[in-house]
Amino acid sequence: MALRVSAEAALLGVALIAISGCASVFPDPATTARPQAARSLEPSPELDFLIARQLELEGRLAESLEAYRRAASQDPESPYLQRKLAQLSARQGDLSGALLHAERAFQLDPEDEDTRLLLGTLYRVRKETAAAEDVLRADDGEPRSESAAFLLYTIYIEAERYPDALTTARWIVDRDPDSLRGWFALAGVYEHLDQPIEVENALEEALSREPGNLAVYGALARSRRTRGDREGELEVYDRVLERYPHHHATLTSKADALIALSRSDEAVAALEEVVRYHPEDVRSAVRLSLLDYDAGRYEDAEARLSAALAKNPDEYEVAYLLGLVRQRRGEGDAAMEVFARIPSDHRHYVDARTQMAVILEDRGEYALALAEVERARAVQATRPLDLYAASLRAKTGDFDAAVAFLEILLAEAPRDDELLYNLGILHGEAGQYDQALIYMQRALEENPDNPAALNYVGYTWAERGENLEQAQDYITRALELRPDDGFITDSLGWVYYMRAKPLVESGHATDLAQGRKLLHKALNELERASELTGGDPVIAEHLGDVYLLLDDKPRALEFYEDAIEQEPREGEQPELRRKFERLQRELGVQ
Repeated sequence: MALRVSAEAALLGVALIAISGCASVFPDPATTARPQAARSLEPSPELDFLIARQLELEGRLAESLEAYRRAASQDPESPYLQRKLAQLSARQGDLSGALLHAERAFQLDPEDEDTRLLLGTLYRVRKETAAAEDVLRADDGEPRSESAAFLLYTIYIEAERYPDALTTARWIVDRDPDSLRGWFALAGVYEHLDQPIEVENALEEALSREPGNLAVYGALARSRRTRGDREGELEVYDRVLERYPHHHATLTSKADALIALSRSDEAVAALEEVVRYHPEDVRSAVRLSLLDYDAGRYEDAEARLSAALAKNPDEYEVAYLLGLVRQRRGEGDAAMEVFARIPSDHRHYVDARTQMAVILEDRGEYALALAEVERARAVQATRPLDLYAASLRAKTGDFDAAVAFLEILLAEAPRDDELLYNLGILHGEAGQYDQALIYMQRALEENPDNPAALNYVGYTWAERGENLEQAQDYITRALELRPDDGFITDSLGWVYYMRAKPLVESGHATDLAQGRKLLHKALNELERASELTGGDPVIAEHLGDVYLLLDDKPRALEFYEDAIEQEPREGEQPELRRKFERLQRELGVQ
């Protein structure tokens, strides 16, 4: 070990060995003369210093600290060694020891700027503000230097002494008006004082001295964004782009601001410029596609995502989004192709397999859909996937296995209203409505505020023409819990229809008037339901039924036709086509 250290010392140049008195040397070791030959390796502060420095460079801080201590024990009057001990002690987390050595270094050489700043920093960490001020200020109360002023400014900001911070920032600016740090400090304290106009004035002063500084432009844009001045923020970005055309970060920030202002077309233009001049920016290409998707431009969204994926085949986030777009466009096979590319360790794998299951389920390929769900469950078993798997098992014809699967889960959590609800759904889909209602009522016993169970029971009673007033109460309660649910809104409209039907068909004038009032209530709810859902075949059929009961057969026919065009759910709408064809004959329409 001794030989290795000797070699390292030789490689470093044993310049310090030739000097007598370490105290006068260490503040500027570079000025020493190179010795003609290495001397004895007897213990000396110079050798310990060289060893300590080498260990420090190697990152072996604990050993380095010990070597510095040995050097300092042999030369206790060296302020440089005391400062090194303070620095390494602080890096090791020993703030008390660091402060002890820093104060000793300051005592030995009170005029050394680095020592003052180190000591001031340690006082700052220990929140000893008065002690820091004593070290960093001159006898006249002014900061000893710009560096001391910046440290004082930081101390005042942390202590929320904003008037003192403001005075110090102004001192820095007066001392050196061309220093951007000073203007940033001034802007920073104005920000804490909640004076945004003053913040921006300070930043504009900084720009007047350095017109091309992007950091200042960025701070100015952030200030305007913070105070809600999005138009002003855009003005800053335009100034930057005038000076630096196609600047990447500015264009993306401009797009953010335009999106916040709902100026989608301009945001698209900004992002297209990003993609044109910065083709490596996959994120901007994705954002462009999402804007297209939101605007219903599915073909454009698909084209952008396809191009991005072709350039970056391992960007599985892009693959997942492309799959969603293709799925939305009705391109099931193409969607599954990109979904299938996503590996099992990716965060979108489970979602991708679930979407594949949805596509297969819509095709009636229930066994294949179940297989995809099981692949997802093997990676991440969740309650929604468990319930989906049970539903698909039932649809494959294995109703008993589906029920058994949920019953096993229910045995572990017998008061779980979600499981009870889903068992009710399984029985309802199997046509076992009485059993379905039993499970739904049990779900409501456990959770009276389960909106889905409330709606199911209420709608089922309405379909049967039973307990109509209670059905209305159930559905109204469900709608209070989910006021923007289009399907619950449809249920309320359907209850009004079912209550109106016997009144209208009775033929009595009083009943007829009351029934028509209920039918108009039904229309209001059903029209809102159609808006909330974006269109649904069952809701369209319900609207047709209401108009038919109001004896407005042409309007009824329109809605029946609309329901047929929306691909009706045969299990729920077995009479739709018959009603449509009968009305066509009555009205003489082909």
